[in-house]
Amino acid sequence: MPDNTEANKDLVRRWVEQVFNDADGNAVDDVVSPEFVEHALAPFGSIAPGKVKGPEHARATVEMLRRQFPDIRMHIDALVGDGDLVAALVTATGTHLGPLNPAIPATGLRFTAAQSHWFRVEGGRLVEHWATRDDLTSMRQLGVIPSPAGPPAHMASEPPSANPRIALR
Repeated sequence: MPDNTEANKDLVRRWVEQVFNDADGNAVDDVVSPEFVEHALAPFGSIAPGKVKGPEHARATVEMLRRQFPDIRMHIDALVGDGDLVAALVTATGTHLGPLNPAIPATGLRFTAAQSHWFRVEGGRLVEHWATRDDLTSMRQLGVIPSPAGPPAHMASEPPSANPRIALR
């Protein structure tokens, strides 16, 4: 069986550049399989979608994100492949100009946050996706979740070694 790792990495590059960054609806059909399993939760989501119609799901995801963040971009920081699995470490950026999941009004603020996207490739198309996003950082940058003011007062006044339960030995 031939090793398609480099071709699979190129496919993920196309997903980032053409499908996501360029919102190229035509590229979606070439990159994403009709049979697709989505394991990634949307921000504030409670369950992953599971089996979806791949190209339609990809288009809807890009359209939804672009309504919220019209200038959203992903930059590939690292791309690693092993056979049919490819992992992309990316930095995502965007300006919050549309309602977020629709309860949160636009803030006009920008975010920059790390994400990792894992894909399984079969037959020259993406067939499965997992994502780990730093949504906490994004939501704090957008003002949706306030940043903490600092450690609670009872912790700020005593060094950890003064607490007998966590003393270093």
